[in-house]
Amino acid sequence: MLDYAPGRSFPGEQSDVLAFVRRLDWVLFGAVAALVAYGLWGVAGITRNDVEGNASYFVVRQAIAIGIGSIGMLAALAIDPDRYRRAQKLIFGSTILLMLLVFPLADETRGAKRWIEIGPFQFQPSEFGKLLFVLALAGFLADRARRLNEPRVILTAIGLAAIPILLVFKQPDLGTALVYVAALSACLFIAGARWSHLLALGAVALLVIVGVLVLLPKVGIEVLEPYQKERLTGFTNPDSDPSGITYNVTQSITAIGSGGLDGRGVEGATQTRLDYLPEHATDFVFASFAEQRGFLGAALLLGLYLLVVWRALRVVTVARDAYGAIVAGGIVFAFLFQVFVNVGMTMGIAPVTGIPLPFVTVGGSSMVVNLIAIGVLLSISARGVHRRG
Repeated sequence: MLDYAPGRSFPGEQSDVLAFVRRLDWVLFGAVAALVAYGLWGVAGITRNDVEGNASYFVVRQAIAIGIGSIGMLAALAIDPDRYRRAQKLIFGSTILLMLLVFPLADETRGAKRWIEIGPFQFQPSEFGKLLFVLALAGFLADRARRLNEPRVILTAIGLAAIPILLVFKQPDLGTALVYVAALSACLFIAGARWSHLLALGAVALLVIVGVLVLLPKVGIEVLEPYQKERLTGFTNPDSDPSGITYNVTQSITAIGSGGLDGRGVEGATQTRLDYLPEHATDFVFASFAEQRGFLGAALLLGLYLLVVWRALRVVTVARDAYGAIVAGGIVFAFLFQVFVNVGMTMGIAPVTGIPLPFVTVGGSSMVVNLIAIGVLLSISARGVHRRG
């Protein structure tokens, strides 16, 4: 009989670990790693002149967020997704608590309460809520998979989802609230909700939009903040005030167009370097990236996003159970929605909503939660039905 020293791994345990590592989606992992590295390189050029005397200020902070997010990704990879399902009530309660914390603890910035100061860093609860929201909602739907044809189940799911959505909207943060709605729609679709129910949900959403934008203001009830109304007005009529409400979008389109085929470089990108383009490291980071790196650089960035989305969609098909598939669907659609809206608003084909560009926009909360979400996807994939490709 063989003797093993205390603390040594048994051969069976080692083989299990190796088998798990082999089942990892290394294409997805590699695409995300390339995207993070490419984004950090882009941020280094975009923010080089933002802090006088400290060209690497934002790069260092972004790198710290990447480090924290990478640890979170590894932790999520080690956790069996079924644990989230069993803890769905705790996760949902934590989501609501996070949304409520901003009101007493966050300082008001530009009319919004979204960030809680933790030492030298800012923590944005609604960013972490994106992932927690999906994990909790997926558990509710998966546990009732055979009853999704009942309107009561669908209405209950929507009612539960409406709580964090409305709390985020109240901050106010319309963009993030829309991400939650996109995730809700994806979760319902992947769970197997009837098309009639989904169409009814779409019709209700349309009525709400009409009511908020048209009907309620006519009777003196303003739901949107003035700056939110201005953004929507600017989107529907981009030539209305090029030096006012549409200034940012006008400068963004100019920056993208001036990038040409291979970009103007860091010093030649005057829209970014001279700060003609506001929020060039956050809301309009894609425009700055396109100005500095050109069509080819921007195309490579979008290609990496496409690769991540493709591999993430594959996770939906290989998940071992309904819960894993719903979680993967909610994560990937929310991710795709953010990329589409952020890039679209820099080109004037989507309204400005403040949605960050995943893995590129300067912001610790966004970076950390997106990396953790990738860890969840990798965990679902590695524990799923093994398929080639």
